[in-house]
Amino acid sequence: MIALPVLELEGLGTLETDAEEITGVQVDSRRIAPGDLFVAVGAGSAFLEDARSRGAAATLVPADAHTALARIGGLVRDRSDAQFVAITGSMGKTTTKDILAALCRPHARTVAAESSFNNEIGVPLTLCRLEPDTEVCLLELAMRGFGQIEWLCSFSRPQIGVVTSVGPVHLEKVGTIEGVRRAKSELLDALPPGGTAIVPADFPVARMDLDVVRIGEDVRLEAFEPREDGAVLVTSLGSIEVNFTMRHLAENAVYALAAYRALGLPLGRAGEGASAIAFADWRNQELPLPGGGLLINDAWNANPVSMRAALQHLRERAAGRRTVAVLGEMAELGDYSEEGHREVGRAVDEAGIDVVVAVGPQAQAYGGHWVAGADQAAGLLRDILKPGDCVLVKGARALALEGIADDLANVAF
Repeated sequence: MIALPVLELEGLGTLETDAEEITGVQVDSRRIAPGDLFVAVGAGSAFLEDARSRGAAATLVPADAHTALARIGGLVRDRSDAQFVAITGSMGKTTTKDILAALCRPHARTVAAESSFNNEIGVPLTLCRLEPDTEVCLLELAMRGFGQIEWLCSFSRPQIGVVTSVGPVHLEKVGTIEGVRRAKSELLDALPPGGTAIVPADFPVARMDLDVVRIGEDVRLEAFEPREDGAVLVTSLGSIEVNFTMRHLAENAVYALAAYRALGLPLGRAGEGASAIAFADWRNQELPLPGGGLLINDAWNANPVSMRAALQHLRERAAGRRTVAVLGEMAELGDYSEEGHREVGRAVDEAGIDVVVAVGPQAQAYGGHWVAGADQAAGLLRDILKPGDCVLVKGARALALEGIADDLANVAF
């Protein structure tokens, strides 16, 4: 991390240190390295001694954790000459960030958000990984309600903003799809004059002082050609070979390619990192199953749009083999919840899925076998799974369906 004088941390809470500067920030004492500041978030005060024993240069019990972390992250960001890209969207923001990071790394010293470090804790922690020579920083911004993206932008100050999609997510907080659009627009409102906004073709942008790139118009996906271990992505900016086969990720890759171009990186060499794309855990992971089957572990989260895309991918990847979809209920849909679950039930029928295991009360709308939770689903699958089956696992984060995927990896026939 770009070193910060300890004096600049005063006033944020109870600070204990003999050091003059810090060279890293952590909120998990197990990740402490010598020179780090340990910020005791939540119950973190119980781990102050553990952090010190691991070499923490300073410990901070903040008066307000979010304010303290924003202040620290902002101080580091102020000392950086990197270009900052912030990515948000109802779907695809983590995947787009992962793809963009892979494209950038062969050409620029890049820091990218870990996993889904996208909230009031995760965004400052990403900023605190900046080094003096960092050239590109890729941030992921969550949206649980109005004002969250505005707050995250207030101290991260991105120059390039990417909105991957607008869909029925977090409706409990913002009410309608229009509310989602308004909340995502907070990112565009925060961009500096002359900044770049990369948005869906129909996304309204009121500002005239931004360079607006519309995906589907200014930059287009022209073809996606799956192969055995990857695919060729054909766009209006050129073609690259990628190491994934999920057709529904192709558009995310187009957003990433547009952001890569906006960063001024060599467009003709964008494919050099495309063979090293690594997705965050429980997102679009494909693993072999005993007996020649395939597991698609997409257990991180779900909404009606991403469910439909995942079901279509399951059918395509099965290539005639039996399809098994383990589908959890979806969360945070607000008044759209009942219709959203019925919509997924229709998508199951349209995709012609052979076996459905529906998990959670609202998932009964999907049809098939119904169980209350992940443990029951795992037990049922042990009885019904056959050699060669292609299995999709997807549902709301709260269901922790990734445990089912772990269980399937060890199934024996």
